[in-house]
Amino acid sequence: MMPFQLARNRRAPLRILCLGAHSDDIEIGCGGTLLRLMEAYTNVTCHCVVFTAEGPRAREARTGARRFLRGAAGSNVTLHTFRNGFFPSLTAEIKTVFEELKTTVSPDLVFTNYRGDLHQDHRAVAELTWNTFRDHTILEYEIPKYDGDLGAPNLFVQLDVRTARRKVRLLMRTFTTQQRKDWFTEDTFLALMRLRGMECRAPSRFAEAFYCRKAVL
Repeated sequence: MMPFQLARNRRAPLRILCLGAHSDDIEIGCGGTLLRLMEAYTNVTCHCVVFTAEGPRAREARTGARRFLRGAAGSNVTLHTFRNGFFPSLTAEIKTVFEELKTTVSPDLVFTNYRGDLHQDHRAVAELTWNTFRDHTILEYEIPKYDGDLGAPNLFVQLDVRTARRKVRLLMRTFTTQQRKDWFTEDTFLALMRLRGMECRAPSRFAEAFYCRKAVL
């Protein structure tokens, strides 16, 4: 497949905003892409916002950002404690956070939850992302789950085997509170990346996939 590239100058500034409803969303959805960007660009700054993270989950969110953004020129993590599973009924409060973000960050690239996700918290974050960042490049990432809501994404980031396995290794090391869930396993994450790699004919066989609803060439 023909590649669509960001700035060819690897020293050019690249500002990324990562939004996640829960503390592992960002790393599951775009962790491999972040690892690749950290290697490809030398002047990356990344702001991560997690909308519900308390106790051990807050520690995991901070650890995940530190591990996946190693090598960034600058990074920070903002954690909130909105009630898990109730985001649609908290829209006004969460929108206030987005309005504040709009005045403090100006990203080149935004990663967020998938707007068609069957988890209500994920959908709420995705919808508010589009309401807030109207002139930005937004990529919606996918998260496997019981609901069976995986769709047909239209943008792929090819990952070499080393990066794909590193992503999985970091997920398992970082988010230990989630390992009681029978879907949170190495083979789940590798299988999804292998499937997306097949769909985009990745020479290395692995890829992460995103929904890109608007792009300007």
